[in-house]
Amino acid sequence: MAVIDQVITNKYAIYNSDCIEVLQGLPANSVDFSIYSPPFASKNGQCLYVYSSSERDLSNNDYDDFFRHYSYVVKEIHRLTPPGRCTAVHCTDTPTGNSGKEDYLIDFPGDIIRLHESHGFGMIARHTIWKEPLWVRNRTMTKNLSHKTIVDDGVYGGVASADYLLVFRKRGENKVPVEHPTGLDYYAGECPIPDDLQKYRRWTGKQTENRYSHWIWRRYASSIWDDVRMNRVLPYKDCKEPDDEKHVHPLQLDVIDRAITLRSNPGEVVLTPFMGVGSEAYGAVTLGRKAIGVELKESYFRQAVKNMEQAARIDDGLEKVEYEQVEMFGEDEAM
Repeated sequence: MAVIDQVITNKYAIYNSDCIEVLQGLPANSVDFSIYSPPFASKNGQCLYVYSSSERDLSNNDYDDFFRHYSYVVKEIHRLTPPGRCTAVHCTDTPTGNSGKEDYLIDFPGDIIRLHESHGFGMIARHTIWKEPLWVRNRTMTKNLSHKTIVDDGVYGGVASADYLLVFRKRGENKVPVEHPTGLDYYAGECPIPDDLQKYRRWTGKQTENRYSHWIWRRYASSIWDDVRMNRVLPYKDCKEPDDEKHVHPLQLDVIDRAITLRSNPGEVVLTPFMGVGSEAYGAVTLGRKAIGVELKESYFRQAVKNMEQAARIDDGLEKVEYEQVEMFGEDEAM
């Protein structure tokens, strides 16, 4: 499969293609940070997360074959990542089905951790991203995640599984430090920053005095992120194709912004091999980095083109940040 389409500018390069074919064409040690959400694998051929009908889509494999193919991606990311630099993977526990009773959870994050360790990465962080149960129920229509289920028989009650951001570092010494000389001056989250801390923003004095940055750092360094705005995502509704997918929901921009800010320097290259509608690439460009993104599905890629055009305008100061306002609860609340 060759590259079907591409857009290359001085800020980003995005491709409509199989990610392996693009990654193999990139030089070693050329990616400073990578962040992405892989297709979520499942067992028994049953899954809430179906992305496309393409035979190249990793989600259209059984669990073992998924990891056999995914290992090639991790191998390429290891080759592209300089020693001491990081890659971040967004994932969750995945269900064996959606029958309502004979459903169990698979430790998908654990298998991702073991795969990365086998390729020369070490895990340095696991951020747990809290999700509101009713919101998850309405988005996924998980049968065992409803109030009615625990009323009828609590042993079959489900859970709104947390998302995880797993951060790995390639073994070896980092030659280019990721520095924050005036601390953290941008907060991606829903909690209001106290007014009395504003005077410390971009503090040039002793960083032990930088109460603004310290306030942000305490949230970013937490293992539990309960202040991520679930509705801060890129536009995606126009690219949905109901005939061949059950799931489309971009990764929250707060998660992306935090990871890119913490793990890369302005001007560096950020890679996302499963680009979707462009969320990670968008975050990279709007934060002053350069982005490389690859997406297999044509409708996602077309939306990513639009989103990246906006990201470039934002980076140039020509447009304000915009994002999709996803309803947390709809009229069809399932109780």
